[in-house]
Amino acid sequence: MDSTDPRQQLAMRLRTLREDQWPGRRITQQQLAQALGVSEPLISSWESQANVRIPPLSRVEAYAALFATSRSFDGDTASLIDVMAMTVEERQVMSELTHELTSLRSAALRAAEPPAAAPAGPGRGADQPDQVTQSLHAGPWRFEDRHNITIVGSRWPDDELVDVAQQKYTDASSPDYVELLTCAELDALFELHGHLRAANPISNVFMRIGSDRMMSDDYSSHLVSLGGIDWNATTSSALRKLEMPVRQVANWNTEGGLYFEVEENGEAIQHRPVLEKRGERDILIEDVALFARAVNPFNRERSITICNGMYARGTYGAVRALTDSEFRDRNAGYLRERFGDSQAYCILMRVPIVNSATLTPDWTDPDNNFILFEWQGKARA
Repeated sequence: MDSTDPRQQLAMRLRTLREDQWPGRRITQQQLAQALGVSEPLISSWESQANVRIPPLSRVEAYAALFATSRSFDGDTASLIDVMAMTVEERQVMSELTHELTSLRSAALRAAEPPAAAPAGPGRGADQPDQVTQSLHAGPWRFEDRHNITIVGSRWPDDELVDVAQQKYTDASSPDYVELLTCAELDALFELHGHLRAANPISNVFMRIGSDRMMSDDYSSHLVSLGGIDWNATTSSALRKLEMPVRQVANWNTEGGLYFEVEENGEAIQHRPVLEKRGERDILIEDVALFARAVNPFNRERSITICNGMYARGTYGAVRALTDSEFRDRNAGYLRERFGDSQAYCILMRVPIVNSATLTPDWTDPDNNFILFEWQGKARA
């Protein structure tokens, strides 16, 4: 056995947790397999010193939660304890174990990789597993409590669906029905769903297209609402309840009737998207979008996040600000530095469109002036 091999160090730590975490109480591989919902041979392979298998990130996080408290193994059936039912001390242990085990796992993954022929360049391919993990865990799309997450996307109105796709694909009674085609924010939904699953591997992530498709339990989860007040009732009701100094106006039949209005120094200021006339068509040059985070008005133990543009391009840009691997870390750092422990905050931003490509806003770049307005609520007690 090579005690310096990171893969064997991870295996040994997992075994030590099972055997020695609580003096006088030894957990069997069978109990652990039962708690994690995996086979006993798989547990054995994760602890093996001869032929190490590296567990998925979600299982490593589950280890941290299980061994944060002996209460995980008190009942007839071993199971994860709800984070909200943990004591402050147990949550601290879970946080420390999560950091330790994910670091060991990242080192083990690097040791398992074949040697590269040449150093990776400065582009996206240069990210190492530990850097990607740290990035995913550091951003605002990471929810430490492991509870359910529900994304609510805007649904096309029925009279618009004919223009979206052939009716055979958007009619629920059709054999060729494709539900995602009914989503008005499909780019943003697809982008965000993958990121949320990666950042929260233990949590359930649900997609609801239209507020009328939501279940009662969805409202008490971490809510993510995509799209504006006109087609997404969740966004509309949330903005009214949150009382942020930002409102969206969407009078589509009135010239100049599309804008966000903010209150600054007692004055109402309107921010509109920029369109350019090319022949008979209006081309979107720059959208205006809102990113807002607050306490969920339907469950104060969870959060609500709104990503909302005047057009779908703006919504997509608001999502990409914190998922794009080139910008998410600096933008997440900006949020931490700017808003700290605030329970509620928002950023109104420009989202440029260049040659039909939606550019990701860089909140840290003052020269490009992406940020139009900021607001900060109360800090956590």
